[in-house]
Amino acid sequence: MADDTPIPGLFSWNELMTTDVEDAKDFYGKLLGWEFEDWPHAPSGQYVVIKNGPREAGGMMPKPPMAPDEVPPHWGAYITVADVDATAARAEELGGNLVLPPMDIPRVGRMAVIQDRQGAVIQLITYLPRN
Repeated sequence: MADDTPIPGLFSWNELMTTDVEDAKDFYGKLLGWEFEDWPHAPSGQYVVIKNGPREAGGMMPKPPMAPDEVPPHWGAYITVADVDATAARAEELGGNLVLPPMDIPRVGRMAVIQDRQGAVIQLITYLPRN
């Protein structure tokens, strides 16, 4: 079995923020053969893990109420980093913006959302050690 431990500097997770999780599950399940599993530990309510066979490939969640109406449903990508707090601070030093400051995700790790100098948004994540 291949080691699937996330490597700092590489993309490690993809996540859909949508207005209709059930419709998205129906669409992507039929299109790509994905299966889905509710994640009961989501701090913000509903979260669905996307599974491609036995492998977890990403997640889906409802668009949060604080997201502006003009933000459409969209996919976001996570890049693994060794230290979310340090990387977020460095992004600001380099002229980027902190969209969502570092925060803990129970049972997963710590994440932040940054915006680069051209306006592109990306999520950073440091995973908890795997048992």
